Amino acid sequence: MAQLFLRDIPLLRPPGQADLLQVLWCPYEHEPDCKPSTALYWRSAAEVGDILTTPPEPYEADYPGYVPEPCVLAPEAITEYPNSLDLSPELQRMLEDWNRWQAAGADLDSAYAQYPREFYSLHLGNAPGWKVGGWPPRGRTDPNPRHCAACGVRMVPLLTIASREWGGGEGRSWAPQEEQPTALTDTRGPDQYSSQPTKVEVGSTDNMQIYVCPTSPEHPHTDLIQ
Repeated sequence: MAQLFLRDIPLLRPPGQADLLQVLWCPYEHEPDCKPSTALYWRSAAEVGDILTTPPEPYEADYPGYVPEPCVLAPEAITEYPNSLDLSPELQRMLEDWNRWQAAGADLDSAYAQYPREFYSLHLGNAPGWKVGGWPPRGRTDPNPRHCAACGVRMVPLLTIASREWGGGEGRSWAPQEEQPTALTDTRGPDQYSSQPTKVEVGSTDNMQIYVCPTSPEHPHTDLIQ
């Protein structure tokens, strides 16, 4: 599903001398949650021997969206903030204050004057798409905290496997740097964009979030679709 190197993503917290994380999943839905089962393998890249030029593909899968399209990652560091619904009531009220945005010198389109909170939600909070770390995306339900089965501590997001990357409309601001020039000027609909380069589709265009224990990467991980 994904192969991540520490040299490209310094925020990874591998155990021991590991510098490579391989994320695998089985392209079948497994009970009791009817979703692909996941596995994490931390390795040392220097100890990897012969590398297959053509990795084997599963001979079948429950759904085509469970078999990713091979592609090369180009990690890009971004700054994102929590979903507005995860903020305190006081901060939510501040987001809705147009005068406060103007006083802060924010370069906002006047179209946001009536609903300034929309600017935060679309351009600053909770980046869409595949990401390492960051804030958990909101799904069809309220946040569902995960706790480590080994020590009970609240787990943190490791990887979000998304059905879509950045979308059309205002969501274009999350497009990768190399796609920004065309994304911000093109007037075509979101279906015209490369918003699904991996061809992965989780549930009904949902996200699978993989969580790990912040105290020990060797503790069992867990995952959640929403």
